[in-house]
Amino acid sequence: MKKKESSILNLCIGACITAMAFILFENCKVDVKNNPISKNIQKVEKLFGFVKAEHHFDTYNLGFDQNLGELLLNQGISWDSIVKLDDISSDIFSIRKFRAKKPFTLVREDECDAPVCVVYEPNKLTYVKYFVKDEVKVDVVKKDFDLVEESASGIIETSLWDAMVKSGLDIDIIDKMEDALASSVDFWHVEQGDEFKLVFERKYIDGKAVANGEILAAAYKDSRGEHHAVFFENEKYAGFYDLKGNPTRSTFLRSPLKNSRISSGFNLRRFHPIKKRRIPHYGTDYAAPQGTPIFSVADGVIERASFTRNNGYYVKIRHDNIHQTQYLHMKKFAPGIKKGVRVKQGQVIGQVGMTGLATGPHVCFRFWKHGKQVNHRRLNFPPKDPLPEEQMPEFLAQRDILISKLNSVYFPSEEQLIMGPALSEITTETNLPYEE
Repeated sequence: MKKKESSILNLCIGACITAMAFILFENCKVDVKNNPISKNIQKVEKLFGFVKAEHHFDTYNLGFDQNLGELLLNQGISWDSIVKLDDISSDIFSIRKFRAKKPFTLVREDECDAPVCVVYEPNKLTYVKYFVKDEVKVDVVKKDFDLVEESASGIIETSLWDAMVKSGLDIDIIDKMEDALASSVDFWHVEQGDEFKLVFERKYIDGKAVANGEILAAAYKDSRGEHHAVFFENEKYAGFYDLKGNPTRSTFLRSPLKNSRISSGFNLRRFHPIKKRRIPHYGTDYAAPQGTPIFSVADGVIERASFTRNNGYYVKIRHDNIHQTQYLHMKKFAPGIKKGVRVKQGQVIGQVGMTGLATGPHVCFRFWKHGKQVNHRRLNFPPKDPLPEEQMPEFLAQRDILISKLNSVYFPSEEQLIMGPALSEITTETNLPYEE
């Protein structure tokens, strides 16, 4: 009997404990909606680093006849702060570089207060914050992005431009491919049936492509054969090399301009368009819009940076004991370009113009060999020094990986060549750190 009473007592105690536990559980449930701790761990939405719930954001555009100082003054910013901001920003990203009709944002702590910050986005990867309230200062912020490796290919039907556009590429990638293969491929004279393949990087923010990265590998096939460029980088070297470890840039580039066309070639019997008689043309004319950068085709020392009635503004460079080059009809010289200055291959030395005897904007490019002007497009330029032997194992390992990726890229079908994907929205602007 005592055992039975004990069992009943234990059951009662167990039931009481269960009931108490249930009551405690009900009372201790967390109200996720109203609990202050849960609020603290909710995601706080921000824009340009400012908490959206605590600030007001207004978008403005400058008119073509308006300046930022005038607008800020009307928004309640003191003239002293504006002057200080102009001075501080000049070495970072000047407020004078704001483009008309390009939007910027004024950030306020209260919708009726003067702005505490001006935010300008010079490109899709960067924004600049100009603080104007307590302390006048400028912060440049780089946006986080995902770097994605992509590939493309194409077959020339009409032009390289059309083929690359049909492959979803833009002018920035075209420029980079031309740089990678500048000394081995004449991109001004591509032919129908030429083929190209690329492996490159593209930058994405929130799943949207905003800028191109670097080309990792390129292959171009023309009537002269196949040409390759693979990017190799370590602590000592960085650049494009062919399959044997030779730099793809030779001692001389094929052209002093990008995005140009040959309007007149080397011709000993050319009829001069201004003088109206046959005068030998000892150069190659590259037509391009005024202001297009002109760069030196090789390392050298400037012998002349001058002006004559026929040549207009021109630069002449000695590269070694054998070779010289000359660049005529410039609009103006690049800063620092003068006699005796040493320049590097690819360095900008001036801008395309039409000074002197010129019927339109172009640069007349002339090439001397042993003191005689020659047709540079018929010359085979010697390559630069190859990678040292001790670098080859590392280079070959990187090369094999990239060539394997190139080989896995297929050419578009005939239907794709006819239809083509939509042109990428990326512009060259997105690849610059800042606008000029």
